[in-house]
Amino acid sequence: MDSPLMERQGRRGGPHTVTAEEKAQAREVSLRRIGGLFTAHRWQLAAVTAIIVASSVIAMASPFLLREVIDVALPHADLTLLIWLVLGMVAVAALTSALGVVQTWLSTTVGQQVMHRLRTDVFTHLHRQSIAFFTRTRTGEVQSRITNDIGGMQAVVTSTATSVASNLTTTVATAVAMAALSWQLSLVSLVVVPPAVYLTRRVARMRRTITAQRQHELADLNVTIDEGLSISGVQLSKTTGTGPALVARFAASSARLIDLELRSELAGRWRMASMSIVFAAIPAVIYLSAGLPATAGTLSIGTLVAFTALQANLFRPLMGLLNVGVSLTSSLALFARIFEYLDLPVDVDDPAHPVDLDPARVTGHLRLEDVTFAYPGSGTAAVAGVSLDVPAGTSLALVGETGSGKSTIASLIARLHDPSAGRITIDGVDLRDLRLADVARIVGVVSQETYLLHTTIRENLRYVKPDATDAEIEQAARGAQIHDLIAGLPDGYDTVVGSRGHRFSGGEKQRLAIARTLLRDPRILVLDEATSALDTQTERAVQRALDELTRGRTTITIAHRMSTVRDADQIAVLDHGRILESGSHRRLIEVGGRYAALAG
Repeated sequence: MDSPLMERQGRRGGPHTVTAEEKAQAREVSLRRIGGLFTAHRWQLAAVTAIIVASSVIAMASPFLLREVIDVALPHADLTLLIWLVLGMVAVAALTSALGVVQTWLSTTVGQQVMHRLRTDVFTHLHRQSIAFFTRTRTGEVQSRITNDIGGMQAVVTSTATSVASNLTTTVATAVAMAALSWQLSLVSLVVVPPAVYLTRRVARMRRTITAQRQHELADLNVTIDEGLSISGVQLSKTTGTGPALVARFAASSARLIDLELRSELAGRWRMASMSIVFAAIPAVIYLSAGLPATAGTLSIGTLVAFTALQANLFRPLMGLLNVGVSLTSSLALFARIFEYLDLPVDVDDPAHPVDLDPARVTGHLRLEDVTFAYPGSGTAAVAGVSLDVPAGTSLALVGETGSGKSTIASLIARLHDPSAGRITIDGVDLRDLRLADVARIVGVVSQETYLLHTTIRENLRYVKPDATDAEIEQAARGAQIHDLIAGLPDGYDTVVGSRGHRFSGGEKQRLAIARTLLRDPRILVLDEATSALDTQTERAVQRALDELTRGRTTITIAHRMSTVRDADQIAVLDHGRILESGSHRRLIEVGGRYAALAG
């Protein structure tokens, strides 16, 4: 079965058809697992249940009070009794209303806490996923799971438990009260329950299928929004003239959502409407039954009126209970999508027993020992049997043609991936034995693509060190040769950088990234094509910042320009994931091999 995390082909041309596997997945969602979401709130739910039971029992007094009013107080003109009965009816209404407010407050609080935990758990778990997950998953798909799917579950999560308890308690209490008044009429009233249950189950299955289709279409809509309205997407559509096609794609997806929403709302409506007609006809049948020769005179008017009121109250919670079943069943598709993300294995995770390595005491001695790595599904190794030794405080340059494995080695050093074979060590400790947070503090990366948050310069720099002082931020900016430019802006460090930093040039963004890395003060630095997209003059400015950044650190530089790497302590030439030759610039030139050809 193809993972729904992957691109679904062919769905832009028409609505997605739910496969048999997807239907089975929805059925496999365990109700026990859904119930487990509420385990931490068992005492609050117990209190809610107690309030519901008390409210339902108290409410059952009203029909009996009504019977006494009609059969005793009014015929006998007993004013005192009538006043007490009326006061009793008002007290019942007031007490049940007050209990209803408390119950709503408790149940809503529990529901919102469950929603908060679910959203947080999904976000946290996805944040732990390796880079491989995000390279194969559309951003809009991830956003749709967290917003649309979890948002669609909100009504079920916040009200299902209390609705079940309330409606079930009311149904049972009403049925008992009806039987106490007249067990014969009770049998007449309950004859419609079996067909109602049957029809409700059929409607639930229909809505579950439609819900799955709707959520898939919402995910596609989110992807279109994310791709089309990001700054990069807008630039692409405007420069290629594809705006009308993008709008048409969005409109088509939105139109399919209209159809799915209508089908979801109308699914089974005729069936349920038929049941409502039957329920409405039951009182007429009761009156007819009470007036038949065989039963005439056996029931008082008060009993008949009280019973009819109870019967009307029975069908409301009964239908509510059945509708909760419909909502819960149809929402299984949503739970399946959320649990699918929560069940994703974490490829790169903290070790069960991490080695305590103080980042402040790390010297930065880096070793790659026979490292091999292949991207999932590629079939060939991107890096094969690479061994490198980079003493603390020295520099290593990786050169080679595109696809030779340079950036893959950089991502392995930062532990964005784990080797398929071999190991990478820092001061003799395998990266896989270190906490991810410690690796992030020890290894800093400056890449060609700089990502800046849509906030101020100050907050972009402070992002990597939340407790950084303004003085530390300014010092890092000076080291990155960017302070003077920031100081010259009208708002200085409070200048908003814009979406993805598009307000600044490539060189300025690179220097902001360098300042951010200086603030972290890592012992090992990876420069992945950090200046390849810059013009010569801008490259010089960035290179001065890099010189400040690399001073005293173990540095791994990846670059195409030989001028960037010639001063490295050692240079490794890669080809198809293997090291062809290594040594200093002078030695490799003298050898006259691949490096000499690249340098020439």
